Amino acid sequence: MHIHSSFSLLCFFLFISGAGALFFYGLIRCQLTSTQDVIYLEQLYFNKVLLGQYSSTLGNYTGYTEYAKEIADQLNKIPAFLEQERKNEETCRQNTIVFSDVFSKAVEPYVRLRSVEAASSKHPGMLVCSAYNFYPKQINVTWLRNGKEVASDVTSTDELSNGNWLYQIHSHLEYTPRPGEKISCKVEHASFKEPMFYDWEPIPESERNKIAVGAAGLLLGLVFSITGLIYYKKNSPGRSLVPTN
Repeated sequence: MHIHSSFSLLCFFLFISGAGALFFYGLIRCQLTSTQDVIYLEQLYFNKVLLGQYSSTLGNYTGYTEYAKEIADQLNKIPAFLEQERKNEETCRQNTIVFSDVFSKAVEPYVRLRSVEAASSKHPGMLVCSAYNFYPKQINVTWLRNGKEVASDVTSTDELSNGNWLYQIHSHLEYTPRPGEKISCKVEHASFKEPMFYDWEPIPESERNKIAVGAAGLLLGLVFSITGLIYYKKNSPGRSLVPTN
């Protein structure tokens, strides 16, 4: 895992010339490598061209143009400058360790398995296995039919960023329901000690009939209620105003 963060902008100057704007700016960068090493960089740019930098890996300044090389050589001969850079590196290290501790904690995904209508497909049904709000980004979602991995009729999105360091992913399986068949979604993630299996449980036909009858009854009752209300409004006597002396 790589973490890049610029803790502050060292300097920013704008020079105006007849041809347009010229930019001279500097960046301070703290970088955590995959081996948990911390690299501290101070970089100076002119119109997006790197002039020179201090790198904690080398422990000195490096120039990349003739003039910048002369300045770097002079700075490397001043102990006070190098000592200050070592202090900056230590500050960088302390801040980066705080960030790395936060991001090293895995966040378990919330997994949802559902059925959706398949559009323009040779299969009458489609299942979607979605994993939400997980960290780190790496995750593996696969489908199983009767315990065997399904290789065909599967499409998956990439890991999608939520914008808050968490991710989500969606995997689709087009399928034709068969009696006695068991379909599962397997999710592997760093937050799990072992792979997690989520079995698809279709609604039994008897339950579907009950739901259909209940929905029809509810709709019929609503129609009668609205009809009765309209009839009442049309036939209820209106209030008349009787003038009083």
